[in-house]
Amino acid sequence: MEYKAFEEFCISNKIEYKKNEPMKLHTSFKIGGEADYFVNVASENRLKSVIAEAKKLSIPYFVIGKGSNLLVSDKGIDGVVISLCGMDDITVNGNEITAFAGASLASVCCRAQENCLTGLEFAYGIPASVGGALYMNAGAYGGEMSNVVTKATFVTDEGESGKISVDDMALGYRTSIFKGSRMIITSVTFSLEKGDKAEIKAKMEDFIGRRKSKQPLEYPSAGSTFKRPEGYFAGALIEQNGLKGRSVGGAEVSQKHAGFVINKGNATCKDTKELIKIIKDTVFKNNGVALETEVIFIGREEK
Repeated sequence: MEYKAFEEFCISNKIEYKKNEPMKLHTSFKIGGEADYFVNVASENRLKSVIAEAKKLSIPYFVIGKGSNLLVSDKGIDGVVISLCGMDDITVNGNEITAFAGASLASVCCRAQENCLTGLEFAYGIPASVGGALYMNAGAYGGEMSNVVTKATFVTDEGESGKISVDDMALGYRTSIFKGSRMIITSVTFSLEKGDKAEIKAKMEDFIGRRKSKQPLEYPSAGSTFKRPEGYFAGALIEQNGLKGRSVGGAEVSQKHAGFVINKGNATCKDTKELIKIIKDTVFKNNGVALETEVIFIGREEK
């Protein structure tokens, strides 16, 4: 892999890059080994150029937002990690808000509230970027991205730009057309309704208050570890099996909410994967329910 040529490309194009960057600094789990290269892009054109160069040099690449749903290998990631966090502009036009993929969902919620726009309150407190939230069709408290998104823009790995309407996004429970596709979300447009500024703020504070009281937000995690199995709640199944507080190394099933695996202190990817396996095996053995992770595993294979 032509890493030296990639460095020269970054230098000549004034693109900041980091070598051997610990991914634990860029994930909400605070877990993960080093990426060979880490680049933060601030525009769609920069994103396209970095992807084009990586492809030309046969260097693998992976695009991230806030890293809030990722569990990165202790051995790190091959190639270039491209962060979209520098693409964070938010614009308001009447009842519509358009946000670049790297903007935090919380920032969009606050901008909506400032402009008396209601509909996004459910998302306040979801620790995701706008792009990541749409990719996963994130949701909470009866709302989800599919209720408020109207369209998005994207680029492909071939450097083409495109637009897609919500009807073509195949948004389902924690899934979308973007999963496994060649499309990288670059911006998202939300359609909201006019509302009362104080009422919107009160709703947001109510939802964040509920989160703080019920979820272990004081510890690093990737949010809910498992998808909701049909007819059940993952946290309830895990608790029924006496797994609250179960730990492997620094990874622990939260005492506060059994649906969360938390980084109690210096947890490794290996610890976390082992604990997830214990949970899945126990629940399947005792309840016949196959839990599926919401967390996405990436990085070099662990031996």
